[in-house]
Amino acid sequence: MFEKKVNIYNVFELRCKTTCYFGVGAIEKMKDISEYLKNNNMKKVIVITDPVAYKVTGAWDVVTKYFKEYGIKYVLYDKVTPNPTVEQIDEATKLGKEFGAKAVLGIGGGSPIDTAKSVAVLLEYDGKTGSELYEGKFVPTKAKPIIAINTTHGTGTEVDRFAVASILEKEYKPAIAYDCIYPLFAIDDPKLMLTLPYKQTLYTSIDALNHITEAATTLSRNPYSILLAKETVRLIATYLPQALSNPNDLNARYWLLYASAIAGISFDNGLLHFTHALEHPLSAVKPDLAHGLGLAMLLPAVVKEIYPSVADILAEVYEPIVPGLKGNPGEAEAIAKGIENWLFNMGVTEKLSDIGFNEGHVDKLTELAMTTPSLGLLLSQAPIKAEREVIKRIYETSLRRM
Repeated sequence: MFEKKVNIYNVFELRCKTTCYFGVGAIEKMKDISEYLKNNNMKKVIVITDPVAYKVTGAWDVVTKYFKEYGIKYVLYDKVTPNPTVEQIDEATKLGKEFGAKAVLGIGGGSPIDTAKSVAVLLEYDGKTGSELYEGKFVPTKAKPIIAINTTHGTGTEVDRFAVASILEKEYKPAIAYDCIYPLFAIDDPKLMLTLPYKQTLYTSIDALNHITEAATTLSRNPYSILLAKETVRLIATYLPQALSNPNDLNARYWLLYASAIAGISFDNGLLHFTHALEHPLSAVKPDLAHGLGLAMLLPAVVKEIYPSVADILAEVYEPIVPGLKGNPGEAEAIAKGIENWLFNMGVTEKLSDIGFNEGHVDKLTELAMTTPSLGLLLSQAPIKAEREVIKRIYETSLRRM
């Protein structure tokens, strides 16, 4: 495997729309970023994070050291929760406006970085709210500069143009996608993942797996999204078991983080469809549900539905997890069960019925998937027609193990 010939301590620039500093020790690039902020009249920054990650990872010590060295003033918002809400976005935006923030720094996984992206937009639009942004009431074309320090290997949000937030009173969890919310700089340092708990290690990696399953099979799929998908699955199949058995394995963390980043680039190019569109209602109704767990519970059923139309692609992409597939449409049941068995072997043993959903919830979930703002765009990209009966069948199949 070529991975053995890669020096994981060599910090390189993963160039996409974002300049992402990648590798062990990349957090030290905060020195260069702080110098950039100073030289470009961005000496006031709002930092967006959750109550834990920015401290336990060690990222905060490095950030504050270089902020102090370069005279960068900051205000801290550390109330972001998993499945962040528009209320949190509005609260952080108010803090940032009062402070006069010229840039936004997100530290954490998808939730803090997505919140940072949202705040960066609203800082440029007086009188607009998080709800208006996520319900599509206006289309932003500008945002304050965004810096993302990533602490999980799953979302890819540090290198893409997507963000997600929940509108709790409507049980909506829409997504946005705008060019203006690509981070200017991102940091992907595997050292920051060493404190990632077992279940977050598992769930975030499965998030990346879902990103490429969808990006490789949408109507917008392309050779680039499929190529990145194949490599993502290979890396996750190889290194996720290693990271789960030894959380301090820095090499495993490096390659899972790389898989997450290229999965983010894959769906930035190929978009998403069923799994994310159907998971968002789950975690909108149950905000404590981990996004990656929701995706894991849906993935086998989604693959079963779409496999006949994209069998040749998925057989090749999933070879490391479900070997021996020929790409025949009749293998739909086999690949679905193979993926479910792999998930169970990794430690995801829950299905929807285990977390409180039953047949009585299916119609409501189906309606939310079809009516939540932005999810219709994802469903329109599915390789088969996203009819109500198909969506219902995916939810029903996901209630229990196949």
